[in-house]
Parts: sequence; C-alpha cells; structure tokens
Amino acid sequence: MKNLKTWVIDPLHSDVIFKIKHLVISTVTGSFRKFEGRAVSEGEGFEHAKVSLTIDVKSIDTNQPQRDQHLQNGDFFEADLYPQITFESTSFVNEGGSHFKMIGDLTLKGVTKSIELNVEYGGSQRSLQGVIKHGFEVTGTIHRKEFGMTWNVLTDTGNLGLGEDIKLVANIQVSELIEALKETA
Repeated sequence: MKNLKTWVIDPLHSDVIFKIKHLVISTVTGSFRKFEGRAVSEGEGFEHAKVSLTIDVKSIDTNQPQRDQHLQNGDFFEADLYPQITFESTSFVNEGGSHFKMIGDLTLKGVTKSIELNVEYGGSQRSLQGVIKHGFEVTGTIHRKEFGMTWNVLTDTGNLGLGEDIKLVANIQVSELIEALKETA
C-alpha cells in the first residue's frame, strides 16, 4: 500500500505570474489573484508527484483595469466562455538536486496542449503554527497563438505590438491537506 500525501497550495504565500513583450521594447507583467491546486506525492518526496492547478481567469490583474477587461474579452481569454485555466501534470521528474522537469496538459481557452515546465524546489520549513511547508518556483514559456490568442497590432515600424511567447512564473508554497485544514480551523 502506497503512502500517498496530498499537498494544497497556500494562496496567501503563492502567486501565478505571466510576462509578455509589449511594443518589442518592454515587458508587461500580470498575475492571477484566484487559483487553487494540489500535489499528490508518494511519501515525503515529490518525485513523480501528480500536480493540478485551476486558475480563475476573471482574477487577472495587470495593474490596469482597462487592460484587464480587454484581456478577459474575445480577443484573448474569453473569460465568460472559458472561465478557468487548468493544468494537470503527466510527469514530474527530478533532474538532479533541487531541479525537476514537469510535463502536463494545459487547457486555456478551450485548447489543451502538453507543456514542459522547470521546477526548482526551494526546500521545506515549519510554519509558526507548526505546519510543514514546501516551496517551489515553476517557470516556463507558452506560445499564445497555440491557444487561440491571435490578436495583435503592428507598430509604426512594422513590429508586433505584443509578443507571441508568454513567460510563466509561479511561486508556490504547499502544505499537507490535513495540516492545512488544521491551520485554518
């Protein structure tokens, strides 16, 4: 019998961020304020963990409300039709030390594609409430056109107004489900 542990994301100590080139000269950064996820591991380690994440598209925040509304409409996320972004891992493999490679299915705007993400394990620590926490930084790049996000404009010099690659960065802290429930009680 396997010793499975379920770990849940601590939303107060985690964030999901994206970055995209704007006018070729700078980068716009945004985040999603509402998300939830979990990892199921065998024992204490995370090798071969099963990871899932669900993001509320309407929680997008680029620090500019007008841009956030545009991102939620049909030019980009179509939040009313596709209110969630989901990720389900298919592989989580240690590549040496604190470095992992995670492969999984990302569903965005009704399109599911396999993506590869780099995961750096930051270690574990006991919280002030006595709960063991684990930290991870997840990074990767997706191509927005593969998910039906093709809207763009041309600059005066003929360059694309928006980059086609989106950089993803998630700083994730998890705690064991049973302990997380105790901590919030």
